[in-house]
Amino acid sequence: MIDVTLESVSKRFARGGDTAAVDDVDFTIAAGEFFTLLGPSGCGKTTTLRMVAGFYFPTSGRIRFGEEDVTRRPPNKRDTGMVFQNYALFPHMSVAQNVAYGLKIRKVGRADAKRRVEEALGQVHLAGYGDRRIDELSGGQQQRVALARALVIRPKTLLLDEPLSNLDAKLREETRTEIRRIQKEAGTTGIYVTHDQAEAMAMSDRIAVMQSGRVQQIGAPQDIYHRPATSFVARFIGRSNVLSLPVLAATEAGVTVGLPGGGEIAAPAPAGHGLRQGETALVSVRPEHIGLTTTTDPGALPGRIAEVEFTGMATNLVVDTAGEQVQVAAVDVPAGLAVGDQVGLRLNRERMWVVRP
Repeated sequence: MIDVTLESVSKRFARGGDTAAVDDVDFTIAAGEFFTLLGPSGCGKTTTLRMVAGFYFPTSGRIRFGEEDVTRRPPNKRDTGMVFQNYALFPHMSVAQNVAYGLKIRKVGRADAKRRVEEALGQVHLAGYGDRRIDELSGGQQQRVALARALVIRPKTLLLDEPLSNLDAKLREETRTEIRRIQKEAGTTGIYVTHDQAEAMAMSDRIAVMQSGRVQQIGAPQDIYHRPATSFVARFIGRSNVLSLPVLAATEAGVTVGLPGGGEIAAPAPAGHGLRQGETALVSVRPEHIGLTTTTDPGALPGRIAEVEFTGMATNLVVDTAGEQVQVAAVDVPAGLAVGDQVGLRLNRERMWVVRP
């Protein structure tokens, strides 16, 4: 395993003119870490991964593996294993031949290659599948063959580009656990690309959230979920209400904001937030951190129910309150609650967080 560092890395394609596909990205991935690049389509996450792999060279900036500068090093000299979105398996080869392909290119001896292929297939729970044809396998099994092919060369860095996107929901959940287990057992640094927030949260040691070629926030899943840096991160990671509220008072630790209906509440904020009395704060609060109460409850946010959706584990509500539509995920809902009913919303101040625009 090895750490991976990107220093002020940017990528511009000729067809894109002055628009950067990746714009001034900086981060270091620790050796053995499972690090995820997360964001919507077109945000630059796959381009970033391909620069780490060597398929693209940066327009500017530097990429290091440990202390080695690999910015202009070709892919076959980087000691990385890659798992592609479409698996890129050879249909005319057996499972074992597919897995052994990288060893053949590296001129590994036949006996050693056979042993390493069997070992890799065992890692992905496909022992005994070596003689099978690729078209005899399920989608999940093909994905594991692609993973075995990347692991068999014993890479210091394992790169995965949306490898679960072709699987059904249940199989995705099962396979993401397997990928995480295999990466840790193999002792390799993992860099994973996905647009699926739940996938990233479940698998990652840390996540880099990207938008329009730039990194919006890097952190552990819990930090990104509970303390999003920007309104984009708050809305993209799960569901969140981002409320525009007037600042009544401000300290280094947070701000006191006014609520529609006349109440007020103190909301925690990151150090250096820079907000002052009279300005407007953007405050993120998750639907599950809002409780239902009566309209007469002091400090509650009064509103009228616009939507009700029962999901089994919770009841999702949309509540109109002074021009804001607030999402609520309530576990304990009074019987008979319906569209048009008036309710009070109690915000959990400890779970609120001030974000940047």
